Amino acid sequence: MENTNSENNIVNLYLEANPNPNSLKFVVNFMIVPEGKSYDFPTAESAVEAPLAAEIFKLDHVERVFYMSNFVTVTKSGDVEWIEIQNDIKNLIKNYLQAGKPVLSDNYKEAVAENVEEETDIEKKIKSILDDYIRPAVEQDGGAISFHSYVDGTVKVLLQGSCSGCPSSMVTLKAGIENLLKRMVPEVQEVEAEGV
Repeated sequence: MENTNSENNIVNLYLEANPNPNSLKFVVNFMIVPEGKSYDFPTAESAVEAPLAAEIFKLDHVERVFYMSNFVTVTKSGDVEWIEIQNDIKNLIKNYLQAGKPVLSDNYKEAVAENVEEETDIEKKIKSILDDYIRPAVEQDGGAISFHSYVDGTVKVLLQGSCSGCPSSMVTLKAGIENLLKRMVPEVQEVEAEGV
């Protein structure tokens, strides 16, 4: 997948902090992946079909890479300060994108489980609330949230990017997301994070 920068490969990039002290959001001036799509690489091995993420993983102290819209969120190990490594990461991303290199390989196959069952009305409501109220705030913080399942009053969501491993993500999940879903969808009794 080619990056969608058509303005003579001029890359403007800035950094944004988020609630996870070990994650930093690197925002560029164009879309690097299609709107609404997110790609999470929790290990260097998972980034085999993601050449930009693979390059970032070659840097010391990088633990996770996440792409969405016009940003890359990088999670570092706790034994180093951002000031020591952020410029190396920023320069790598900027130079990589300026060269017009792809962020995902052409062979990349998105692993999306196809749901063969028809969505229930409750699942549709939950997804709508996640999309309209919760996803924009999570994306602002350099992460992503997606619906995983709903069974017997329990909603499971997948947290990615800066949300994965964030000290405040469980508080946000229980105090924010769970309370909102319980209020707007009375059938919801609990919200859990899947794969965190």
